[in-house]
Amino acid sequence: MKKLEALLEKLKYNVICGETDIEINGLKMDSRNITDGDVFVCIHGAKFDGHNYIREVIKNGAKAVIIEQDIDLTDIINSGCRTTVIKVENTKYALACMSAAYFDYPAKRLKTIGITGTKGKTTTAYMMYEVLCRAGIKTGLIGTIETIIGDEHIPSVNTTPESYTVQETFAKMAEAGIEAVVMEVSSQGLMLHRVSGFIFDYGIFTNLGKDHICENEHKDFEDYMHCKSLLFKQCKHGIINTDDKHAKDMIKDAVCDIETFGMEKEANLRAENISLYREPGILGISYDLTVNGNKKHHFKIDVPGKFNVYNSLTAIAICRHFVDDMELIEGVLSNIRVRGRAEIVPVSKDFTVMIDYAHNAMSLESLLLSLREYNPKRIVTIFGCGGNRDRNRRFEMGEVSSRLADFTIVTSDNPRHEKPEAIIKDIVEGIKRAEGKYIAIIDRQEAVSYAIANALKGDVIVIAGKGHEDYQIIGDIKYHMDDRELVENAKKQNIQKISERTQEICVDLADL
Repeated sequence: MKKLEALLEKLKYNVICGETDIEINGLKMDSRNITDGDVFVCIHGAKFDGHNYIREVIKNGAKAVIIEQDIDLTDIINSGCRTTVIKVENTKYALACMSAAYFDYPAKRLKTIGITGTKGKTTTAYMMYEVLCRAGIKTGLIGTIETIIGDEHIPSVNTTPESYTVQETFAKMAEAGIEAVVMEVSSQGLMLHRVSGFIFDYGIFTNLGKDHICENEHKDFEDYMHCKSLLFKQCKHGIINTDDKHAKDMIKDAVCDIETFGMEKEANLRAENISLYREPGILGISYDLTVNGNKKHHFKIDVPGKFNVYNSLTAIAICRHFVDDMELIEGVLSNIRVRGRAEIVPVSKDFTVMIDYAHNAMSLESLLLSLREYNPKRIVTIFGCGGNRDRNRRFEMGEVSSRLADFTIVTSDNPRHEKPEAIIKDIVEGIKRAEGKYIAIIDRQEAVSYAIANALKGDVIVIAGKGHEDYQIIGDIKYHMDDRELVENAKKQNIQKISERTQEICVDLADL
């Protein structure tokens, strides 16, 4: 049992009716889950507004209700109802603070590491997680792919969960003896107060590019950048990529001390003498690390692209605050593998197949530019775009692939409530802005099979867009589909028959 007034201790509020010196059982934001003695926090979401269910939750036993809107509750008050009604400025922020209090401020029992940025959050999170675990530090993870608490792996719904889930997870981690937690922090997570109610020990900025700017996310780039920068108003120690052109904007209102990493500008951690290497089944990077201008350490990492220099620098910047042994850090990073992030899938020694989450133009361009530096015979891209999302992403990705890849295979991603053919038509319109060769194959399995069947020695085949995801969304239903399994299926198929079937599986664009 918790006292309501204890949950409200970090908030400014007005008591509309009732008392705060009462005991409550639970803290809820879903009206369907209310039980006797709960506090119901009215959250205004994209589809539902909790304020519309106040009378329902009171009837079902809610002992207190937290609101942010001006609502006429005369009938409730006059009925003799004893439910406490509290008004706050922002119920999302209130939920975060109340959740932290409900679980006795578990972040204080952990070293919390928050990573924000457009690209690299997932890769760096796993790099940090693996290094810290190998160093004997019990570490948890909250991110795009999953939440890890000891041996428990929980698939993720959002990159950054709702604030109640964050605090509940912190509490479980602390109870399990976890010492540190690495957390991906999205712009939405910051904007919607999912990580409010506590102070991060470390806040990290990877980079910033145009993304998540649409009706249901951020109104413009300035809003997106502002939300990202909020992390540095709620952390003790900030670590930033000083090479990013938005670095100064990210920390202009910071209240923490700042450490930097990079390879173009002077930084606390600086990568020098960067080189790329290619071996059968491996595309890698190596570089010398300078720490505060003097100490040098050599790193060789079996992941491709200069962007992974930044990812590994980010991981090193954090891990060196926990681990003194640079050789241990290098040893872990040298063999790192992150699902769906420049993930190489063994198929043949003659060509390389890679699965990556690149699902916007910025990510795809960064990946293809990095792969071009390995001088492949050809770069072949396979990708689609999600339905019911910003159409500009389709044109942009099509143009990038046409410009930087040698051959593009346009296929289906998550069509949702749109026709795959319509999405493909938009991507092709973008492809035609450059001069790249392409075909369109709606079925993703057929697209992967065609690419592998027609691969040339020295090719790099990039299957982009879905990365770690193991599903395809058609309508509102998720169907199992994993790019790794599509590759395995393609390896087993008869290559000659795939080639012969090309005319059947390619889309006639004139009919779109």
